[in-house]
Amino acid sequence: MELTADPERMTTHIPSLTGRTIVVTGANSGLGYEATRVFAEKGADVVMACRDTDRGQAAAERISRTVPGAALEVLKLDLADLDSVREFATTFEDDYDDLHVLCNNAGVMAIPRRETADGFETQFGVNHLGHFALTGLLYETLVETEGETRVVTQSSGAHESGEIDFEDLQGEGSYDKWGAYSQSKLANVLFAYELDRRLSAADFDVASVACHPGYAATELQTTGPEMEGSTLKTWAMAGANRLVAQSAAMGALPMVYAGTASTIEGGEYIGPDGPFGARGYPTRAESSARSHDRVVAERLWEVSEGLTGVEFALDRAEAGPTAR
Repeated sequence: MELTADPERMTTHIPSLTGRTIVVTGANSGLGYEATRVFAEKGADVVMACRDTDRGQAAAERISRTVPGAALEVLKLDLADLDSVREFATTFEDDYDDLHVLCNNAGVMAIPRRETADGFETQFGVNHLGHFALTGLLYETLVETEGETRVVTQSSGAHESGEIDFEDLQGEGSYDKWGAYSQSKLANVLFAYELDRRLSAADFDVASVACHPGYAATELQTTGPEMEGSTLKTWAMAGANRLVAQSAAMGALPMVYAGTASTIEGGEYIGPDGPFGARGYPTRAESSARSHDRVVAERLWEVSEGLTGVEFALDRAEAGPTAR
């Protein structure tokens, strides 16, 4: 049974990452923490992009206790606030010359309707728009870094039931927490594929890849019930995590694989190889038919540029992103 699978089976095959700079959003817990730990073990300089820097620093200290000499830096990033996204990008570009892998990992799942600082529905705003803006603002560094660089965007199997509702993107007319989550996760895959198409057309050596963790035990499952104030739902989700889900370390492997494997190509979707993609070791997976709809992807891109004020100047080889 894959619940007892060993993440070390995969990580021992990861090459040295010494000299490579990796940004991981949501690095203080769950999948982001486990991926950060692996990247650090392999010698990468890892920027832990965290909303709560105290928790981020505590996570960095835990990693450092088991990975002596780990090159970790915690920087403030609140994906629910575009000003914070811009501040993070400015700070990163002031401190670093290269960016080899950007892991768009942080997210929220099935929470009561809330709005970000910019007035977006929180799941769509954090999971998609925040990462869209972050990628655009770091795009120039990705392009200018020598050799192939990668953008890895974390989605979910829930994207398969998602649909982009352009008439009510922010759930103002009607809101369903799982519908909003599925929409945001579909947006992640659409963005990853459209980004790769645009990068390829511009002949940049940057690969954009989507991934999903299967059913992995993280804080995501209990956050929604806690926000609702439902003790019963919180206990139920925590119990399911213990009995059914694979570990966060296993769930992080598709993201680690997508960011490091030499066989990865842009436009791929990586997930666990077990039944229904719920658990197992990373492999190439199939995303939904809707995720391959180029018309929807192009429209989503244009809408995302308008909402965030971040544009990717991918048609000009020497131009970086602009922020209106």
